[in-house]
Amino acid sequence: MLLAFVSLPTSAHEVRPAVADFKIVDDQLELSIRLNLEAMMAEIDLSTIANTDEAEEAETYTQLRELSDGALGAKLQTEWDNISSDIKVLVNDAPISLNLVRADVPNDTPIDLARETTVYMTAALPAGASSLQIGWARKFGALVLRQDDSVSEPYTGYLQNGDISPAINLAGGGSQSTLEALWTYGNIGFVHIVPKGLDHILFVLGLFLLSLKMRPLLMQITAFTLAHTVTLALGILGFVTISPAIVEPLIALSIVYVAVENIVVGKLSRWRPLIVFGFGLLHGLGFASVLGDIGLNPSQFITGLIGFNIGVEIGQLFVIAIAFLAVSLWFRNKPWYRSRITNPASAMIAFVAAYWTIERVFF
Repeated sequence: MLLAFVSLPTSAHEVRPAVADFKIVDDQLELSIRLNLEAMMAEIDLSTIANTDEAEEAETYTQLRELSDGALGAKLQTEWDNISSDIKVLVNDAPISLNLVRADVPNDTPIDLARETTVYMTAALPAGASSLQIGWARKFGALVLRQDDSVSEPYTGYLQNGDISPAINLAGGGSQSTLEALWTYGNIGFVHIVPKGLDHILFVLGLFLLSLKMRPLLMQITAFTLAHTVTLALGILGFVTISPAIVEPLIALSIVYVAVENIVVGKLSRWRPLIVFGFGLLHGLGFASVLGDIGLNPSQFITGLIGFNIGVEIGQLFVIAIAFLAVSLWFRNKPWYRSRITNPASAMIAFVAAYWTIERVFF
């Protein structure tokens, strides 16, 4: 219940991993990073939170978020030396300095949403440069690192906790192994559910609350999994494209429906797995939007897609396992389980999801 109330403003300033792209042009490194610049400049520790509203520096963040695109870009210029000291680039194991070229700050992002700025940097490469490493401070959060696909077998990595990349061959040939790619995108998928996918968490909890036995619960989870796997693949491949302005409110409505059905019906109907399958199609499009923002290395498209989906499934099963150990294991056979646990928790979930629906449609 506490999670439900805390998650009310979740869509406003959700923390997503930054995405960095780099390439070599005429003995010069060109690096661009798409990130939440306001959070970085407010010195919010993005490694520990899922939403900037949770941070102690939320007020500073809000003040920065209210700046115009030009004012924020100018402020970055004045603070660049301090920020760049936390971005590490090593060439042949020796550090090099980054020069700020420009920052593309969107001027049309609604004020209540996080703004994704792209910062462009360059650095001169020393003679004989053959490999580089890129990383940044832990407080900046997760970083997806991608090498330009003009080289053969480009590198793609997912860095967390202040990690620095392995030595990346500038000429290519440093692509991840299949297991490494599965781990990279599996990690992204898991984190998108736990802790950042609060809407998906509430949907899974809604399924959990009506099913006291494992078999019917697994039937619903299987239907949900099959459905979102289909639309995740179709969405990433570009065969199905629906605006997030449509998909996100419908996802919230799907949570409302499941929660209300828990209260009204009171038992698992024969149609519930089919309904859950339909809702899974919607959630898959939501997953596709997230993975599309991050991007998939073309040479590891299938592996990355499978890895992301596995991570999502592990995240969902983790949520179910925690709920089972915390609630169902102890109370599922109690005569008051439905009246004291299923109905109140479902009502709370319905309330939160209804709030999200209104927020995503009108705000």
